[in-house]
Amino acid sequence: MLDPKLLRESPDLVRAAIAKKHLEVDLDAVLAVDAAWRTQLQEVEALRAAQKAANAATASLPKGSPEFAAKIAEMKAVSTQVKERDAKLKEMEEQLRNAMLTLPNIPHASVPEGRTPQDNVVAATHGDPAQVGAHARPHWEIPGFEKLFDFARGAKVTGAGFPFFIGDGAKLVRSLLHFFLEEDGKAGYVEVSPPIFVNAASATATGALPDKEGQMYETTPDRLFAVPTAELPLTNFFRDEILDESVLPVYRCAYTPCFRREAGSYGKDVRGLNRVHQFDKVELLKWVHPATSYDELDKLRDDAERLLQKLELPYRVLLMCGGDLGFGQAKKYDLEVWGAGQKRWLEVSSCSNYEAFQARRAQIRFRSKETGKPELVHTINGSGLAVPRVLAALLENNLQADGRVKIPAALVPYFGKEYLSFQ
Repeated sequence: MLDPKLLRESPDLVRAAIAKKHLEVDLDAVLAVDAAWRTQLQEVEALRAAQKAANAATASLPKGSPEFAAKIAEMKAVSTQVKERDAKLKEMEEQLRNAMLTLPNIPHASVPEGRTPQDNVVAATHGDPAQVGAHARPHWEIPGFEKLFDFARGAKVTGAGFPFFIGDGAKLVRSLLHFFLEEDGKAGYVEVSPPIFVNAASATATGALPDKEGQMYETTPDRLFAVPTAELPLTNFFRDEILDESVLPVYRCAYTPCFRREAGSYGKDVRGLNRVHQFDKVELLKWVHPATSYDELDKLRDDAERLLQKLELPYRVLLMCGGDLGFGQAKKYDLEVWGAGQKRWLEVSSCSNYEAFQARRAQIRFRSKETGKPELVHTINGSGLAVPRVLAALLENNLQADGRVKIPAALVPYFGKEYLSFQ
């Protein structure tokens, strides 16, 4: 959520942010709601001042006098107006909050212009795609693939996009998660096992609501949401709390299954493990001092990249343009691994700085040593890493002539052997 002061003092800045993200937002309507709320607030404050003045005047008048009776009647009339206007003010406060929730975050100055993914900028590359995948094919075409990754039975039991992982397929997933968590721990992230359902307040605090409401699985009648990422429960860990400045930055990581409807996805991008409705992911999250947040974003990106390097996967880093940035992020990098069988790049992590956008919604603050006053933290998060496309790239890039898949050396201690066999 944006600072209302920013909206009032710099509406053109907010308008430019909306334009840079290529979003459809009626900023004039939001400004009108804010103006109406401020007018109502001034009226209520004026009535409260009149109520206080009448109360003071009554105290100086003799009880039983006509003047005393007149002031009592005036006080009652003003009190009735205050109650009526207060109720209206609370209603308008809710309208204003809902209107403010429609406003996206302000992109950082370094975010490039652009409307589509084709306008994203390659910020870095690692490894040579031409040096992997001599025997590659799309992972879903590998002979025996369905023995370890059973999409047909998953569709029967639940629906499309909910596969079974079987035998060494399940073990490889578990090995990746164990590897990610161990490496993230070495980088200073404290592991957390969070709830995998969150309430509407938590989803709103992160920006998932109202922006991603149709993409989340929702329960009834409780209105709990299955997490699309561990970012939601992790971010809310400190909701409505004031931290001591000395504890910043706070690093946490968490594994959860993740659930996404992925509505509107189609074509080759959804084949096999590319886009499923339930998947496993380790999330990295930081609560940091605003003065260090962009340094911390770079460090988090380095932590995610290190995992890919140890898995010997060629990858590239994209700096997202305004139109592909997302509603709540101020700046975002995507990490994409090379899938040699599909001959395309596969996103496995998004590393984002939300600045104070989530913290203002969640009221996560720290007490400044300098001023002694509460200030909003900045939140930074990224995948470290998401399993399905990492797994797809490992299967495709490391496929051998005999149909086995060579396991990267860093993963062998977790998997227990050097090759995955589909026989």
